[in-house]
Amino acid sequence: QVQLVESGGGSAQTGGSLRLSCAVSAATFSCMGWVRQAPGKEREGVVAIWTGDGSTYYADSVKGRFTISQDYAKNTVFLQMSSLKPEDAAMYYCATNQVRAYDCFSGSWWRSFNTYWGRGTQVTVSS
Repeated sequence: QVQLVESGGGSAQTGGSLRLSCAVSAATFSCMGWVRQAPGKEREGVVAIWTGDGSTYYADSVKGRFTISQDYAKNTVFLQMSSLKPEDAAMYYCATNQVRAYDCFSGSWWRSFNTYWGRGTQVTVSS
């Protein structure tokens, strides 16, 4: 059974940093990343990584501030969030699926029907 276990998150001040991690058990998939959802807003795929070679995708809203990386051997991805803004506050969900590279870098990779999800971890940013 595929399971995604997230850790990290919490509270930070504007301009601060937080680090999230997500470990996937039972299988390895081609695309992994983080999707966030703030109250009253739609889900946004903010970052993704093509696990085969570490190529990455970033939404414009986080480009230059967030960094996704992986430990391929441990089937784990990390999200380093820096220069946090109040608008970054949201529930962050780790997700993974077996999509093509083109889709992994599209920003909507997580919409695939065969996406596996973590339970989410809350990120709060105070001004």
